Amino acid sequence: MSRRVVRQSKFRHVFGQAAKADQAYEDIRVSKVTWDSSFCAVNPKFLAIIVEAGGGGAFIVLPLAKTGRVDKNYPLVTGHTAPVLDIDWCPHNDNVIASASDDTTIMVWQIPDYTPVRNITEPIITLEGHSKRVGILSWHPTARNVLLSAGGDNVIIIWNVGTGEVLLSLDEVHPDVIHSVCWNSNGSLLATTCKDKTLRIIDPRKGQVVAERARPHEGARPLRAVFIADGKLLSTGFSRMSERQLALWDPNNFEEPVALQEMDTSNGVLLPFYDPDSSIVYLCGKGDSSIRYFEITDEPPFVHYLNTFSSKEPQRGMGFMPKRGLDVSKCEIARFYKLHERKCEPIIMTVPRKSDLFQDDLYPDTPGPEPALEADEWLSGQDAEPVLISLRDGYVPPKHRELRVTKRNILDVRPPTGPPRSQSASEASLSQHTLETLLEEIKALRERVQAQEQRITALENMLCELVDGTD
Repeated sequence: MSRRVVRQSKFRHVFGQAAKADQAYEDIRVSKVTWDSSFCAVNPKFLAIIVEAGGGGAFIVLPLAKTGRVDKNYPLVTGHTAPVLDIDWCPHNDNVIASASDDTTIMVWQIPDYTPVRNITEPIITLEGHSKRVGILSWHPTARNVLLSAGGDNVIIIWNVGTGEVLLSLDEVHPDVIHSVCWNSNGSLLATTCKDKTLRIIDPRKGQVVAERARPHEGARPLRAVFIADGKLLSTGFSRMSERQLALWDPNNFEEPVALQEMDTSNGVLLPFYDPDSSIVYLCGKGDSSIRYFEITDEPPFVHYLNTFSSKEPQRGMGFMPKRGLDVSKCEIARFYKLHERKCEPIIMTVPRKSDLFQDDLYPDTPGPEPALEADEWLSGQDAEPVLISLRDGYVPPKHRELRVTKRNILDVRPPTGPPRSQSASEASLSQHTLETLLEEIKALRERVQAQEQRITALENMLCELVDGTD
């Protein structure tokens, strides 16, 4: 009598749960632009959502703790003259976000830790180089200030945000509109999908296609692809009969997929979110009301279906929290921010465990906020794996760090900051005199405050005596 052996996996019982109503973000007018990006970006400090805005493009940035109803006059980040199509937080600075727009520009913004009083309208830098709409943004995973953008002009540009310069431009690789771009774990390769139905692996510094596969999925709808930890690729697409598919590919042998999963028949493009620490891929379809998740392993059948989180409302977009923003005390292994028409709802993925201790098998060291390379080092050919941190004591975001833009053009209005010039003797004595004056004023103010405190105390005592007398 044959007995079916149950596959051993610590992630077999992962379950999804929507956060309570008071933990959602209400009254947000989510963008209605027809574009297949996630419309939402999140990090351990902030939640950013592309919103409807008259006369241009805008997105809203909320501190994670600011749940509940959002005031209709809450300040937005505005500056684009056409709808915003994609936003992405910098992995090495939680206060820096990039936005791409239909107006052909990319803007990089510094978000303050405090809530601004009015709209943020001045970006740190505007990057201009595309001739058509810019719909895809992706920061380099290990190099500081390196940002990739892809536009409707079929061009990929890699920028040094710290100087505003174009590092690399890939303008002859794609013959048609680019649908998705993904870095590998150390940022040495790119995986792209294109309207010409080809999946490409590109070495951006050489400007060469390392490997490609025509029609990895037979259907006409757009493809998506992401690298996984061991260098293999996951792609989502459609069969000839419009069934949605998930395929695993080995770039060294692009002839046949390592594994192929067929799901359902639907029009929504599946957005894959891959977690390298648990080797789980989550598939969120725009217009779907579910999140499917699969575990990727080294043994056949390689792609293992785990479960589906289902809800009633369809999703307009989805944000995916980096691992360092999760609550390790609750065995939370992923958190999504699901966009509805007028709100954003957190969805928490948890592994049930009885112990309250830190579960080190669930939380291996994960990429932290420190870059491993500078932009020039990466451009010169160096590669480095992400700098890892432990989540054993929970993650504490570093203090606010300002992104400084140093233009290399000597005619620029903001030249590079040089060493401070030496002060003359008269300037030094003047500053010394100013300091002494300020100290005297502070001393006088302190004495005045103390005198007022004594007067208030005396008046309070008199009032008590009067009250006692009337009794």
